[in-house]
Amino acid sequence: MKTQSIGKLFILVARPPKLITMQSDGSDVQDLLADAHDTPDGIAVDAKNGFVYWTNMGANFAENDGYIQRMRLDDSNIETLIKPGQTYTPKQLVLDLPNDKMYWSDREGMRVMRANLDGSHIEVLVKTGSSDADRLDETRHCVGVAIDTKSKHIYWTQKGPPNGGKGRIFRAGLELPQGEEPAKRSDVELLFDQLPEPIDLELDDTSEYLYWTDRGDPPTGNSLNRAKLLPQLGGHEVLAVGLAEGIGIARAASHNAIFTSDLGGFIKRFNGPDFTTAEVIAELKQPLTGIAFQEMA
Repeated sequence: MKTQSIGKLFILVARPPKLITMQSDGSDVQDLLADAHDTPDGIAVDAKNGFVYWTNMGANFAENDGYIQRMRLDDSNIETLIKPGQTYTPKQLVLDLPNDKMYWSDREGMRVMRANLDGSHIEVLVKTGSSDADRLDETRHCVGVAIDTKSKHIYWTQKGPPNGGKGRIFRAGLELPQGEEPAKRSDVELLFDQLPEPIDLELDDTSEYLYWTDRGDPPTGNSLNRAKLLPQLGGHEVLAVGLAEGIGIARAASHNAIFTSDLGGFIKRFNGPDFTTAEVIAELKQPLTGIAFQEMA
């Protein structure tokens, strides 16, 4: 029996680039933005203030032409908050609404960054490389990002080469240690390594578990994963396989459900507490990147 809708999903389509919405049971598919230009990737929703934010990797990943935009949920008033040249290839995006901040990973920029929600006060929190030679090293590429405002940590993935088994997940403080530089932080922790190709992250509302998608090869890639964080760091679990190059992840906290999106065009729902069985919500036959969930009013 098909699951009933518990809210609305916001999904980015890479080709043709657009932003769509649907109910979480796959019904009522609509274009919110029919032409999102270039290659949209990460998405976050501020339902209280009526905004949707998204990153765009730009027209050429080898160029410093990525940007971040937002629009109102009830019209097409698009604002470019982070302009080309200010971030290289922005990927996953998360919002810290109480503190007026947005955080994102910058893949070819080899950075984890943040700014105010209006795009002002751009900061580099982590820097994994700087030269053109560094940029060719995919182990330096930052992709997924999650924040824990309770413990004041930021998490990010460095995906490594495709299917390379060199993916890693890191953690550091939300604030740069006094007197230190983004490229030489003393508080960076390597949590997991030798992963197929970790992409987007999601932290649960209790900060107990970290979840992520992986688009690498089977047997452990193309998967939904998690690791225990509290009361202490635990082992990596592969919860489910069978994603078609998994990218986006969104958690419906009050319903204990996780949604994923992938380049194969599938949107899947996994129900807790074990998250091992997938229900295909929609098959769009277009490459999908980021996904966000909005609770039903």
